[in-house]
Amino acid sequence: MEEIIKYFPNLTELQLQQFQKLEALYHDWNSKINVISRKDIDELYVKHVLHSLAIAKIQKFEPGTFVLDVGTGGGFPGIPLAILFPETRFYLIDVILKKINVVKAVAEVLELKNVKAEQIRAENVKGDFDFIVSRAVTNMPDFVSWIKDKIKKQQKHQLANGILYLKGGDLTEELKDFPKATEYNISDFFEGEFFETKKVVHVPLKFKA
Repeated sequence: MEEIIKYFPNLTELQLQQFQKLEALYHDWNSKINVISRKDIDELYVKHVLHSLAIAKIQKFEPGTFVLDVGTGGGFPGIPLAILFPETRFYLIDVILKKINVVKAVAEVLELKNVKAEQIRAENVKGDFDFIVSRAVTNMPDFVSWIKDKIKKQQKHQLANGILYLKGGDLTEELKDFPKATEYNISDFFEGEFFETKKVVHVPLKFKA
């Protein structure tokens, strides 16, 4: 929790309580089903919560923003972002039902009214979104093929509508077909060895009628 407070000092009392509850919630669920790898669960706040919140250092979501989280797993990056941006709507999807059940349970305990979770493939999602977030579920060309027709036309942010993707390593080859993609080093915002090779990738996408 110290890490969260260090980098996000203006949290409300409610947001602090919600972030604090995450540890017990995920430890409990992890004892039933393997939502987060066993070696990572003890570093939940750095490797999952803070990592998810790196997106917020690139773009703060305006009230009324609609965000799709593809392949959310146990709720990352969607749940931490939903706590941070209570006036933004988040739609968290995954193909694995047991993981979606965890997301629903966590959102219910935290009373996150801005979270909807569903077991569905990205290609089958209906609706338009300001941003589509994800944490390294696949390579960028495949990811774009899943969601390219789900971007809102109306812009209301500094960054163009599109993808905000958490990924690490050398992405030169993967992004060669996306000349407008921008890589942001998370180590510019957060200290620690874990973040040294981690990035937020922004890929602007045009609205398709």
